[in-house]
Amino acid sequence: MESKHPADSDGGLPAQPTGKQGAAAGSAAGSAGSLPTGTWRGIHLSPLIQGVVGSFMIMLGSLGVGWLASASPMNRNPFLIAIRTEESGVIASAVVMTLGCWVLFRAWLRMGQQLAGWPEGSLATVRKAVWAWSVPMLFALPIFSRDVFAYIGQGRLVAAGQDPYTDGISTLNNWFQLGTDITWAESETPYGPLYLNVEYWVNRLVGTSPDLSVFLFRLVAFAGVVLCLVYVPKLAALHKVSGAKAAWISVANPLFLISFVASAHNDSFMVGLALAGTYYAATRRGVLGVVLVAGSIGIKPITLVLLPFIGLLWAGPGASWARIVRYWFYTAGLVLGIMALIGWANGYGFGWLSVMLGTGTGAVMFAPLGALNALLSGALSTIGLPVDWILPVLKLIGRLASVGLVFLLIFKGKSTHLIQRMALAFSALVILSPIIQPWYILWLLPFFAVTGIRDDWQMLWVYFTTAFFIAFGAADQIFVWQFLGDLDPWVKHLSTGISWAAMFYLGFLDPHTRVLFRSLVPVRFGGRHPGRAVAVQGSSVTGPVVPGMPNVQAAAKPGAAPVGEPNPGVPGETDTGSNASGNNSAGNHCTGNLGTGTDSADGKAAGNAGDHEVPRS
Repeated sequence: MESKHPADSDGGLPAQPTGKQGAAAGSAAGSAGSLPTGTWRGIHLSPLIQGVVGSFMIMLGSLGVGWLASASPMNRNPFLIAIRTEESGVIASAVVMTLGCWVLFRAWLRMGQQLAGWPEGSLATVRKAVWAWSVPMLFALPIFSRDVFAYIGQGRLVAAGQDPYTDGISTLNNWFQLGTDITWAESETPYGPLYLNVEYWVNRLVGTSPDLSVFLFRLVAFAGVVLCLVYVPKLAALHKVSGAKAAWISVANPLFLISFVASAHNDSFMVGLALAGTYYAATRRGVLGVVLVAGSIGIKPITLVLLPFIGLLWAGPGASWARIVRYWFYTAGLVLGIMALIGWANGYGFGWLSVMLGTGTGAVMFAPLGALNALLSGALSTIGLPVDWILPVLKLIGRLASVGLVFLLIFKGKSTHLIQRMALAFSALVILSPIIQPWYILWLLPFFAVTGIRDDWQMLWVYFTTAFFIAFGAADQIFVWQFLGDLDPWVKHLSTGISWAAMFYLGFLDPHTRVLFRSLVPVRFGGRHPGRAVAVQGSSVTGPVVPGMPNVQAAAKPGAAPVGEPNPGVPGETDTGSNASGNNSAGNHCTGNLGTGTDSADGKAAGNAGDHEVPRS
């Protein structure tokens, strides 16, 4: 049964003070969001069990509308034949899969509400949820994307002695039978040389078996999820941010799990290695940090953008420019040596670098540059002007602007905000590209989560983008046999309709989740949020706490160490006495990362809190 929790009535806002003020606040919160006395609440499972149900529904639905290679023996399974070749089976599978996504999404929301304040034990609960919600999807057919089948083809290219940086999968015999999208037929691989080795060894282990290959690639992707689950709380603890909250926002996120477990995207391994490397660089174990980030680049070269910031972290706070430049050389030299060694071992050298510089064709409507390209192309084509020049020009402008922003963030900003600056630089590369895939957002989310995401419009934005891309992925990547005629667009419309209905229900009708959204919307827009950051009772609104860097404590925090004196909580740290008003409505930013009022937690509640589950009432 779903236990009662204060978050059921206040949408997950921090606990109110005790005493008369607490009673008044509780009364106000109850009148605003709680159900009338005697109202039947129905039967509610715990969020953990709800998520398992949703994940199991996703797995079941994927059997009918997930991707299978033509050569897969599963195509001859009588049950799969029945649900994949009959209209009723396809429709039922699409409905179950889509509904499962939203059951998992609701479970994620409810878990965030019930852990509001992030007490000791919260992190253990979040970890348990990640494992429990992932297991059913380990056995799903690929959904939301079929990129995993391209991994199979690239592994075959390596095994055949061909160069994936020059040869397309279409040069192989029977390449189409193994499930690769025709989009990849003549494309060079955009992945790093280290992942080519992973693809090669999967091929060596299971040959051309598409089903076993998918499962092994999924295990590699899940290893990346586990890395994220380990290092997100560790990085959050360095910033005095609740590790449980950061892990819940990013790793337990349903879009994160669907994309990196059910879809088996290798991006999870890239992100996991990048987070681990950032943690070790931030704790002055630079060589290990750089090696791990080099591994991340070896999966997908996009994480090259992190290297200047890794060098800054390794150089330490207050470093002179001479020291910074020296550590940049150390960082670049070590990465160059590692990548050269990998390239020499597999014989492909630095072919990945030329492919990386030339990738990125096409545009999507939900990318800012993609939307601008569609707008300008539509406007100019109506008056008979040529439009083929627009996208290349926008790509050039976006690339130059992103590089300019990266350089600005490298050289400008507080040393205490290095990881936040790194996250913003990473974001610039993603946002200023004409193509943004749903899982690209997941590259960024963990870095922002560990530096602090406020319980206001920032959290609302996380909810919105997660819901949007779940709805998009569920409808966009549905497999329907061609001989079923016009069923394909109708099934996709049905999935979209279910997603819109689910979002409307969760936002306006569900008595538990609707108060959550209203609590994040400012009062002036009809919500309940006061328009300023709200700090959790018993926590501090602080800047990042990175070993060797200043510990910027809120000046008014009870028990804070005097300005300039060592902070007993973190060896070698000093308090700078910076003001932390937490008042965002007036434009006053406190010193926490990602703006004002990071929902941080002291002591055991920060980052590594909780070897036990939160007691349930």
